[in-house]
Amino acid sequence: MDNNDILKKLRIAFNYKDSDIQSTLEKSGMNLSKTEINAFFRKKGQRNYVSCGDQILRRFLDGIIKNERG
Repeated sequence: MDNNDILKKLRIAFNYKDSDIQSTLEKSGMNLSKTEINAFFRKKGQRNYVSCGDQILRRFLDGIIKNERG
């Protein structure tokens, strides 16, 4: 299981939309556009697929913690 799969599962578990993911990443100090975020959710063989790095996943998890704890 790679970082993209983990990101997809977290998106489904928290029922996040693209704007929710964007705001969560902004809370942890990372600014990504919606098109950059959508590239993480594409299939591996597609042209615009981008692999999710460890730092992006870590910042996303930090943003979730800040959302949930307040």
